[in-house]
Order: sequence, then structure tokens, then C-alpha cells
Amino acid sequence: MTRSVIRSVILALAAMVLLVAPCFAQAVGHVQVKFVKAALVVGGGGGNGTLTYRGRHYRFIASGFSLGVTAGASVTWLEGNASGIRDVNDFAGSYTLVGAGGAWAGGVGGVSLRNEQGVVLMLKGPKAGLEFAANLGGLTISLR
Repeated sequence: MTRSVIRSVILALAAMVLLVAPCFAQAVGHVQVKFVKAALVVGGGGGNGTLTYRGRHYRFIASGFSLGVTAGASVTWLEGNASGIRDVNDFAGSYTLVGAGGAWAGGVGGVSLRNEQGVVLMLKGPKAGLEFAANLGGLTISLR
């Protein structure tokens, strides 16, 4: 083989890799969710939100429970990133969470969650109501 043929083959392979790689790359999604919760040691709640992923908006519903030092009721508006998504369907599923926050007619909440597909949510935002929480729980997200 001549040098020009080898160079052409290498350039063609490099072009194919550059064109195909973005299709397999994981993109970070943006999440916004409103979650309403009531608790006294054991709590439950639900909410809805939007995942923005690769320029499209996906609505979802969330429901969950908590167990630990929890008392009160609150509404939390969370926003943050979802990483580890290979396909939008990876976002749905059961998440385990560890979070802490508090509110007395206003406050801050934050949470880190991970599901069985490896999607990680890092969310934070304002909280309104009367609640103190430092708990461990679970969350289920379903795409609409």
C-alpha cells in the first residue's frame, strides 16, 4: 500500500469515529420538579416535573417515601442536573436518596439520588412549609 492510500484510510476511519461518537455520548439533562410532602417520622409525597434532555422536554411524575427524623409538611421546588443518561428511558425508575434540609415558612432543600440504571440526580431548591428532615428514603420516577 502506498502512503496516500494508508493516509486516506486513516482519515476515513477518523471521520467515522468523529461522526458516530456523539450518538453514544452521555448528555447531561436538566431537571425541574415540584414535590409536596407530609411526614411524622414516616412520610410520603409526590410531584411532577420536567426533564430537558438533548433539546427535548419530557414530563414526569415522582412519588416517594422517607423514614427518619422528619416532621411537618412542605412544598419543595427542586432543580438540577441528571447525569449518566444514555437513553431517556434510563431516567425513569426507582431512586435511592439521602438528603437533608429544613424549612420554617421557607428554607432550602437538597438531595442526591441514584437509580438502578446509574442515573444520578443532583437537585436543590427552595422549600416552603413547616418541616425538618434528615432522612433516608426512596423515590420512583415515571415518564408521562
